[in-house]
Amino acid sequence: MTGFWVVSALALVLVLALLFRPFLLKASGSSISRRQLNTAIFRDQLARLEKDRVDNMIEQADYEQARAELQRRVIDDTNEADDSATLRAPRKTMLAIGLVLPIAAIGLYALLGSPATLEPNGPQHAATAQDMDRLVVGLAQKLEKEPENLQGWAMLARSYKMLGRNVEAEQAFVRAGAFLDNDAQLLAIYADLAATNANGEFAGKPTQLIEKALRVDPQNAMALWLAGTAAFRRGQFDSAIRIWESLTQQVEPDSDDSRMLQESINAAYAALGKPAPKVAAKALPVQKPEASAGGTKGKAGAASSVSGQVDLDAALKAKAAPGDTVMVIARVPGTRMPVAVLRARASELPLKFTLDDSLSMSPQARISAASEVEVEARISKSGMAQAEPGDLMSSVQTVKVGTNGIKLQVSKVRP
Repeated sequence: MTGFWVVSALALVLVLALLFRPFLLKASGSSISRRQLNTAIFRDQLARLEKDRVDNMIEQADYEQARAELQRRVIDDTNEADDSATLRAPRKTMLAIGLVLPIAAIGLYALLGSPATLEPNGPQHAATAQDMDRLVVGLAQKLEKEPENLQGWAMLARSYKMLGRNVEAEQAFVRAGAFLDNDAQLLAIYADLAATNANGEFAGKPTQLIEKALRVDPQNAMALWLAGTAAFRRGQFDSAIRIWESLTQQVEPDSDDSRMLQESINAAYAALGKPAPKVAAKALPVQKPEASAGGTKGKAGAASSVSGQVDLDAALKAKAAPGDTVMVIARVPGTRMPVAVLRARASELPLKFTLDDSLSMSPQARISAASEVEVEARISKSGMAQAEPGDLMSSVQTVKVGTNGIKLQVSKVRP
């Protein structure tokens, strides 16, 4: 806000300087008086009169009369007081303008401007959510009067989704109707909402929307991701791998999206009982480390792993089916790429676990290379690497690598 007032003050000074410039920068040299100007004129006229006489263009009598007239005018001008043009600075007017202009500018801004927006913690920041709700309500009311505005319904659906109002978002997409037919991205968003509202089930409407989106744009990234997810949940792991591997060409290597996608591909290979290409092959030397003595091997393994037990809170047992996937995950604090992931079935709970380099997702990301890790447990119906609404989760614990006896209590539901 201080910067705003500094800039405003400089702008006012600039305006005043431009207004007062003729007075502040008036010439310092002497001005030409009227007497001097008239004398120069008379000399010029006399010279021309003499030339006319020499050229015989005027009679001698006329010449004498004209010369006498010029001399009389010169004598009359020299008897009058001389004066010169002067420009005096109107000090009172300048002072009045210098005071009134800034006061008027500040008054007009206070009346017509928005001073509150200059405050970093002003009302507009606190009212953002309320303003968004108000705008969405206004749009919904307008569309009830304009039910044929299909584009408006699509906009309302995306607004509802942004606010987390998924049921209303899906209803708005229904009202958008044919407007979605040629927009693969909107169809994919609609499919995602429909699956979310169906507790993660892709059968029926979500699958139909995904297929429709891929007919419009076979390379749409979101539609491909959802198609792979739907295939994975149907148990069609080969199809899921094929779809997701085609999607890897669209994501930037070594990005978070790329790592998340690779985790999902690895999960599909694991469900088939097959090792994932490249990663599993590179991990083999880590899975069977050599040691000079048996005791040394055991000590090194303990120092480069964490272990403990996962329990499910009694209040959530009804939400976990025996076939749900339990994932115990270790990450280096501040990163998303796991350094170890253990998968099991919910029927195996309570589950004792040990996370070491044999469970690494990549030879470049190993638990033995970390000093401490964040450990958590998650129960997923889909078995997807990415956490989804409805997953059962434990709190995240940060522990030193080599820690034993960790207790992970799955006690909350991901919203």
